[in-house]
This record gives sequence, structure tokens and C-alpha cells, in this order.
Amino acid sequence: MMSQRSYDYEALWLKGKLFINRAMDEEPISFDEQALWASLALELLGKSALAKISPLLIAEPTEEGKNILAALGIGEGDGKFTTVSASTVFKRCKRAFQTFDLDHANDIASARNEYLHGAGIGFGAISADKWWQRFWSVTSTLLDAQDKTIEELVGCERSDLVAKYLEQNKQYTAQRLQSLIDRAKQRYAQKLRGDLPEKLQKAWQSEMQLAAGLTHSDVATCPACGNLGRIEAEDVQNERSDGYFDYATGESDSWGVADALPDYFSCAACQLVLSEYSLLEEAGLDEPFEVQGDEFREEPQYGND
Repeated sequence: MMSQRSYDYEALWLKGKLFINRAMDEEPISFDEQALWASLALELLGKSALAKISPLLIAEPTEEGKNILAALGIGEGDGKFTTVSASTVFKRCKRAFQTFDLDHANDIASARNEYLHGAGIGFGAISADKWWQRFWSVTSTLLDAQDKTIEELVGCERSDLVAKYLEQNKQYTAQRLQSLIDRAKQRYAQKLRGDLPEKLQKAWQSEMQLAAGLTHSDVATCPACGNLGRIEAEDVQNERSDGYFDYATGESDSWGVADALPDYFSCAACQLVLSEYSLLEEAGLDEPFEVQGDEFREEPQYGND
């Protein structure tokens, strides 16, 4: 029988802490084993972060509602209890915590599944250092969401190692962004001079061809060429109603608004594309932008009398 403790965020946190410290133990184990324990810890930390908001976010719905009731402390879950899948956990973390890197989290989960169930190389697709950089970048967001620190997770002695990985990842992101911007500046200068190579001229894409086709979009200044590019987003937050009333004429109108969370930037003028949140953040293009739509309009609240 599963009790409410199965949904307790502190219990999930402690189990995640146990797993990540197992991954960092000094005894000689292979990188694959380390990555396996760490990937299991990441899922648990994602669940604990969501469960701190509400245990309902990780309870697998059933027709009888036993898991939902158990998460609320009413009754008991049954022996077939399961929490939501890792992919669902990470998607919900992305919606709940803006800076959570869903792509890296999914890559870690996919490598774990390949290692356990497939015949592929699993965790060996990238170097161990690069893997740990991505892992700690994703994990740090989940710690912030729980008001926890690296020291609380791995202890003071190991926190310096984690800090090194995070610094390396930050440097890599800054270097990659600069590289992308420099290349875009070069293309833009060639275009202005009229000496673009023929191959590049044929490959040049329009604004719509570069676009990711996400639900929401706005204009933003390109960090490479200074022209207006296209910023796109799929998810929104802070849905609310807005409008006006003109006392002179009696005219009024209202509409729904929300803040869109940037996922993608492209510039047709220089062909710069930033498709990762870490790059958008480094470039200063991570600020939410306001969008309008009836779907964001707040529903009127009615009393019970």
C-alpha cells in the first residue's frame, strides 16, 4: 500500500540526495554508472520540486482517484501506484520554472533509457565533463525552486566540484553565443557589401523560413546586426484581463493578456538563430513579452448566493 509519504516532497528530496551522492562516491565506478544514478536523482528532484508546489502535480490519475486522494492525505494509494512519467515531470517543471532546460533534461532521460533498455551507447554520446555540465545546469534550477542549495544536496566538500562544472557550462554558453554572433555579423557585412558567396546566397532564408512556428511571437533587436528579429514562445504565464473605459463617450473594451516565455529567436537580416534558452538568457533575450488573446481572459467569479 502506498501512503501520502509517497508524494511528500521532503522524502523525494532525500531520496534524490541519496542517489546523487551515490553517483559522486569516491569508490571507482564507471561514468555510465555515475550518470545512471545522477539521472535517477534528476527525476526525483524534479518530482520533489513539483510536489513542494502541490503533490497533485506528480500523482498519476486513475479512474477511482486513489492516487489523487492519497496525495491529498485522504485514504491510501493501492499497490499499483505510479507517479507520472519522467517526461511529464520535466514538461511540468518547464512550465513551473522558467529557466528549467527541458531539452537537456530530456536528453539525460533518453540516454538513461537507452543505457537501460537499448543497444546504443547511452551516456557515452558526449564527454563526461560536458554531460556533468549539462546535468548541473538543469539541476540548479530545481534546487532554486525548492529553496535548496548545492551544499545541501552534495555537502560542502563536493560543492566546489559542482561549482566548477557550472562555471564551465557558463563559459561554454558565452563562448558559443559570441561565436554565433560573430558569424552572423560576418554574413551581414558580406550581404551589405554584395559579396555573399553563391552557395550562401542560395541558402539564405526568409523570416518565415527561419521561424520555428511557435504559438506566440514578437519583434526583438538582434544582438548581432541591430535589426529587428523575431522572438517566439510556446508557453505563457500570468494570464489576466485588461481593457479600458472612456468616461467621455462611455465606450469600453476588454481583452485577455499573458506573458509569453521566450524559446527561440531568429533574424532574417543576418540569419542569426538562437534556439536554446541558455543562449537567449546570455543574449538578454529571455524577458517575457506580452501577448493578447481571448483565451487568456479571466473568467468572471460568481458567488454562492
